[in-house]
Amino acid sequence: MYISQLNFEELTRKQITNLIFTDIEDDCNTGECILVVGSKTAVHWRLPAAIELYKQGRAKKILFSGGMQFEGSELTEAALLKEEALALGVLEEDIITEEISLNTLENVLASLLVLQREFELHNINRILVVTNSFHMKRLDMTLKTYMPSWFKFTLCPTHDGVTRKNNWHLSEKGRIRVETEAEKIIKYVKQGSIKDEKLKFTL
Repeated sequence: MYISQLNFEELTRKQITNLIFTDIEDDCNTGECILVVGSKTAVHWRLPAAIELYKQGRAKKILFSGGMQFEGSELTEAALLKEEALALGVLEEDIITEEISLNTLENVLASLLVLQREFELHNINRILVVTNSFHMKRLDMTLKTYMPSWFKFTLCPTHDGVTRKNNWHLSEKGRIRVETEAEKIIKYVKQGSIKDEKLKFTL
């Protein structure tokens, strides 16, 4: 069965959990670059994970992606992440930013040009991808749809307090986040903006 055959309204909690959280574990590979997509809380959850990967030597460069400016900040998502990364010891020459994207698809499209300019795409084999666990499935599917076919992706999900695989359904915030992601994935697959996938779990 494929994602395009799903109807969000008919999914059980277990099925939503499987759709969002199946197959998003870190495979421990190294790559050319760590991609971190921005959000309101990226500094708190995504940045520490990316810096840990960088310090482990898993990749030599970090690309911060995001052009949104949230209330109370004069900096874009990417600029804020860069500022905090510098303060935490990441070398400036190892940081790349793109500051025009406003959503997940634009994160991917805008990052593609930045990666071309920094590495030339034919020199890239693998990218380490950092985002929250509930967002990782949609980001991974978007990357596979729009990035070059030879790119490999190592998924490095971060876990906040209320949207983990085992507790997302216990709070309103967790339910909204995870159910919204499931609904978006099904919608975008059906409209053709991300590639369909065969389910890796049994309904």
